[in-house]
Amino acid sequence: MCATQGKKPGAAVAFIAERCPRCRKGPMFQYPKYRLDKLLEMHEHCNVCGLRFERETGFYYGAMYVSYAFTVALVVVEFIFLNAILGIKDANVWYAFILSSMLLMLPLFFRYSRVLYIRMAGRVSYDPRAEFHPEKAVADPYRKSQIPT
Repeated sequence: MCATQGKKPGAAVAFIAERCPRCRKGPMFQYPKYRLDKLLEMHEHCNVCGLRFERETGFYYGAMYVSYAFTVALVVVEFIFLNAILGIKDANVWYAFILSSMLLMLPLFFRYSRVLYIRMAGRVSYDPRAEFHPEKAVADPYRKSQIPT
């Protein structure tokens, strides 16, 4: 038996793997990152703990600000890399390099901004006991199907 079997992944691993913030096991998105035609499709609920990912209508509009911050950080790092390290002063090279990298990073920024936003603004924290057991389900105001206790 593997020593790590049954352990929950760490916060960084769960973030990179786009897992549920409560149980760190269930995937948030229905398809992998490389499926650009299905990039936007998220699960409604975590299939492990039952957490509803869309906390309210329009909840992820705020994730646009997180995505914007990711983009600004990328542009600043690329500007420093091109200007200070490589010594490239041509603005056309900057524009081409920065715009192409932004287009390549767009799918990742979209998904990771949602993953980070639900952890920050959704006020969802890790719960090691978050396993979905219908007979012990606690009333969650964001869960569609309420199970009476």
